[in-house]
Amino acid sequence: MVMEEVRLQKAIANSGVTSRRKAEVMIEEGRVKVNGQTVTELGTKVKQNDKIEVDGVPISQEEKVYILYYKPAGEISTAEDERSRRTVVDAFERMDVRLYPVGRLDYDTSGILLMTNDGEFTQYMTHPKYEMKKTYRVKIDGILKREEQKQMRKGIRLEDGVTAPADVKVIRDKKDRQMILELTIHEGRNRQVRRMFEHFGLKVIKLTRISYDFLTLEGLGEGEYRFLKPHEVKKLIANAKAS
Repeated sequence: MVMEEVRLQKAIANSGVTSRRKAEVMIEEGRVKVNGQTVTELGTKVKQNDKIEVDGVPISQEEKVYILYYKPAGEISTAEDERSRRTVVDAFERMDVRLYPVGRLDYDTSGILLMTNDGEFTQYMTHPKYEMKKTYRVKIDGILKREEQKQMRKGIRLEDGVTAPADVKVIRDKKDRQMILELTIHEGRNRQVRRMFEHFGLKVIKLTRISYDFLTLEGLGEGEYRFLKPHEVKKLIANAKAS
């Protein structure tokens, strides 16, 4: 019987240590050993019974976990923070599983953040070629004019390039003072939503991600979470592939 081989970065991602892309970086940095030997080649393939260590710690196959978390503002979307600020992982410290965020939400942004230990799932949700739609509820100081809304729908030029077309929906207009909108995008650039409004000289007062593909915050309060159902995970992956 021939034992199946997989690429080393995929084996690491499947173990729940990190995503495949981050695993590739770890390999190139010399932080991964296979059967006691440091490996830096990304094309390396491993078998199920090979001993793989990341930063000196053997990896193991954990049961896959998928969580929808209502992230509050004031948490960092990383596993650790060098300034000892609260991270999204801290909310799950009692769980006997290593979790990490799927993508990120800014420190001062609240809303849907997926948490998992499945690197392959993370790849589908975050790789630019998979266009996962995300909707944000945005409260701004000032008014986004109709012409500016049209520009957002076509794409606007930021310092890191032109944005993809966005869906803009006005929820409430407070007569030249403040405005509440819903903005749907599929990109994941750093601080993108805030920068899109700053492009027109508008300050974002409050920002919440209210949907991720078909997932919503229904039934959850800030700081609460629920486990995704198997059919939800399958649908997310199917939608990513279809995009």
